[in-house]
Amino acid sequence: MSGAEIRRLLTANLLCVFSIVLTTVVPAFIWDGFTVLGTHLSWLCICSVCVSIVNIILHLVLKSNQSPKRSSFAHKISRFLKCCLYFFISCILFHAIIVLYGAPLVESVTETFLFAVLLSTFTTLQCLCMLGPNIQAWIRVFSKNGATSIWESSLQITTMCSILGAWFGAFPIPLDWDRPWQVWPISCSLGATFGYMAGLIIAPLWIHWNRKQLTYKSR
Repeated sequence: MSGAEIRRLLTANLLCVFSIVLTTVVPAFIWDGFTVLGTHLSWLCICSVCVSIVNIILHLVLKSNQSPKRSSFAHKISRFLKCCLYFFISCILFHAIIVLYGAPLVESVTETFLFAVLLSTFTTLQCLCMLGPNIQAWIRVFSKNGATSIWESSLQITTMCSILGAWFGAFPIPLDWDRPWQVWPISCSLGATFGYMAGLIIAPLWIHWNRKQLTYKSR
């Protein structure tokens, strides 16, 4: 792998981090009373949309050349519809998993679903941008030694960091501290966000540090 490719990865990841920072700063200038904690559901929507847009733009800019068959208009439409369907299914699955882990079933349905959308944005959307609606490719990437490029290694790291961040973020909720950020799902969504941002920064640094040991085989 070349140093230039690692720098491209670092630049792309830092742009994603910067987009999240902007979602906490820019709305406050145009929306009176906007705060991440006070208007958390609105922030969840803004963050999900901004991260999605940045990821899609980065994918369109950085994607490799495709074959004529794959570049056909019909193929693009079919791929887009499949990606939308997969993303929606991901939101439903995350919502169900979150409920199984203890989130309210009936109360706070909107909060839980928007948190599931945020998790899907941090995980599933990246898979769709990089691998497309190809479940076999997803299974390969997340299997042991399944990555075939530094981008797929970064995908592994950011996905796991996002999920672990959300999981660790749930720990303070049952504590009787009575803090505003303990309200569902603030601590979990912040944990997922910090985990995602940490993964974006850690991934290129880890790849650079271990570049001599990493060997990628095309599949």
